Amino acid sequence: QVQLVESGGGLVQAGDSLRLSCAASGRTFSSYDMGWFRQAPGKEREFVAGIDRSDGNTYYADSVKGRFTIFRDNAKNTVYLQMKSLKPEDTAVYYCAAKGSLGSFYYTQLYHYWGQGTQVTVSL
Repeated sequence: QVQLVESGGGLVQAGDSLRLSCAASGRTFSSYDMGWFRQAPGKEREFVAGIDRSDGNTYYADSVKGRFTIFRDNAKNTVYLQMKSLKPEDTAVYYCAAKGSLGSFYYTQLYHYWGQGTQVTVSL
């Protein structure tokens, strides 16, 4: 069982940066691939970024590639999402998620555990 708690969201202006954190409970954090997803009002939840449990390989949605960076600190049981050059279209609730299965990072149904989400709002 893994419990995830996100933090770091807020209201920022376009072009600003923000770092989200996701703290995981339990001693097996390093056994999970981690992902960040987001959901804007009226839209489906979408993949943002993922990081592999072992070699640290990272994966990004095209819409955030070059602007967002996912990284993890297994000693702190925490995964981060560093966001820069934020745009109004990045406004959403951001969720972190953990999956035990190997393979793709892109689909919500592959993730077993989810946080409660943190709101990111980017104004013009």
